[in-house]
Amino acid sequence: MALSRLRQLVISRTSPVFRVRPLVTTSRSLTRPTDVQSHIFEGDCTLLRGITLPTIDGVSASSVILKLQFGVRSFSSSELPLHNVLGMPALSPTMNQGNIAKWRKKEGDKIEVGDILCEIETDKATLEFESLEEGFLAKILVPEGSKDVPVGKPIAITVEDPDDIGSVLATVTSSSNAKEEESTETYVKNEDKAQKTSSPGVNPAELPPHTVLGMPALSPTMNEGNIAKWRKKEGEKIEVGDVICEIETDKATLEFESLEEGFLAKILAPEGSKDVPVGEPIAIVVEDSDDIKKIPDAVTSGSGTKEEKATHQDVRHETREQKTSRISPSAKLLITEFGLDASLLKATGPRGTLLKGDVLAAIKSGIGSSRTSSSSKEKPVSSPQTQPQTSHGPSLESCSPLHSDTYEDVPNSQIRKVIAKRLLESKYGTPHLYLSSDVILDPLLAFRKELKEKHNIKVSVNDIVIKAVAVALRNVPGANAYWDSEKEEVVSSDSVDISIAVATEKGLMTPIVRNADQKTISAISIEVKELAEKARASKLAPHEFQGGSFSISNLGMFPVDQFCAIINPPQACILAVGRGNKVVEAVIDSNGKEKPAIVNKMILTLSADHRVVDGKVGGAFLSALRANFSDIQRLLL
Repeated sequence: MALSRLRQLVISRTSPVFRVRPLVTTSRSLTRPTDVQSHIFEGDCTLLRGITLPTIDGVSASSVILKLQFGVRSFSSSELPLHNVLGMPALSPTMNQGNIAKWRKKEGDKIEVGDILCEIETDKATLEFESLEEGFLAKILVPEGSKDVPVGKPIAITVEDPDDIGSVLATVTSSSNAKEEESTETYVKNEDKAQKTSSPGVNPAELPPHTVLGMPALSPTMNEGNIAKWRKKEGEKIEVGDVICEIETDKATLEFESLEEGFLAKILAPEGSKDVPVGEPIAIVVEDSDDIKKIPDAVTSGSGTKEEKATHQDVRHETREQKTSRISPSAKLLITEFGLDASLLKATGPRGTLLKGDVLAAIKSGIGSSRTSSSSKEKPVSSPQTQPQTSHGPSLESCSPLHSDTYEDVPNSQIRKVIAKRLLESKYGTPHLYLSSDVILDPLLAFRKELKEKHNIKVSVNDIVIKAVAVALRNVPGANAYWDSEKEEVVSSDSVDISIAVATEKGLMTPIVRNADQKTISAISIEVKELAEKARASKLAPHEFQGGSFSISNLGMFPVDQFCAIINPPQACILAVGRGNKVVEAVIDSNGKEKPAIVNKMILTLSADHRVVDGKVGGAFLSALRANFSDIQRLLL
């Protein structure tokens, strides 16, 4: 049975040492509005964990406990021997709590590699929790049958030496009561603090039972999203599996499905809301329809003060940035020419850079003129004798073309914002190495024609290019790798997963053809068509666009002969494919003599991360790729 490694387990001293395997699978995968954040152990092994179900000021329920620190079962490393604290693992992306169905090991039992410690019931299935290291189960912190154990909460302690079991039991028993009392006091203080900061006129105790839905993390890289459309309206009933709203993430537009039934009492983030942080409340759901009217409108007023404060902070921060912003050369010339005050202009460039467009916008709107402001402050009315001398530079009034220009501000989608940010980071942070080579297309075109006429199989040139690239990567594995920034080392990819650039209305998407070297050309063709349709409809699932070991960008359908693509981190390579052109080239005939002939040629340009791929590896990859194009039949092997 297939095994998958857990995400970072919470242990006191070592890296993840456990894995899981499914016992029961479900037929439907749903998205839940939770955000499982990272887990941290401080020096005394106290577990810190972010709140998984966020609430807003003035809105809470008795069942929702706001505790940033789990005081229960907290042990001091100085009191305990060398040990591992096992936390409730996140066995699925949507899991935020689980049930201990059964403990397979008892306290004091020896644990071998591969032994099953316990069975954990998640929101998707019941999974076996296996050990990857040996030791002894010293203490079970969460007994069998425990329900709704939060992800990251300590469930057991293991030790390496059986003689340490007694020390663990004695320390845990003596410290549990004190820690529980401390935890209770902490919770009471947090609850009192929450009541003091709640919205005016709203008593949390008077609210009916309800659930606050936060902006979910629908992809590992998502930290904010846009509310594209609300499928449900306030007051409507919600069934299990109903789509509540559509959320535009940094990758695609995904549907937010409900896992429980109820009624949508209040929408906190209206349709069209932009850049809503993950975890921020977006709606309130109640179980009884009669409770809808009991959710007052004042629940949203608690954020008013915060919004105003944030606005003032943004204004001050923006002003401070403008005064210290960098100025591009062209913008500096315009500022000097028109006598503008740079501190009054709004900078929109990267890192607070004042761009030419910012200055032109200021000139058009008539703001930022230091002459006008200074002259008005000195004297309201000027006499003929005190008129200032005429400047040799052009005046604001003489710029009629600028005043007559019309433009339209086109808002960026969330996807385009992320693309712009990451491309800039890639260009600045990745040392790009460019290698170009041309290939003869005639064997490929003849092979494509043969597939269509003899076998009635229709494939595109791009489908064959994908297969040729995949086979070349299999033969030159050095190009099928990426750079690990944390370890500062090259990591080779186990599989050949090709990311295909697909242009959509919202931006460029890169769905992945996994294990492309092992698939036939016809299978690749079918899969590419399906992925492209999903990408254009914003229906790609996260596993269909996350990952990939190599990218291909093909502009051959446009009059583009050659271009250099920007690497898509963390990948190390991207191949830019131009169009095919007919050229005259000397070829050798059957008699061994050279003669001019017309051939179809295509230029390929490899952009590579020079930390991963040097000239030797890049040249070897292009050589293997050229060989695949010259002998197209080898792709069938």
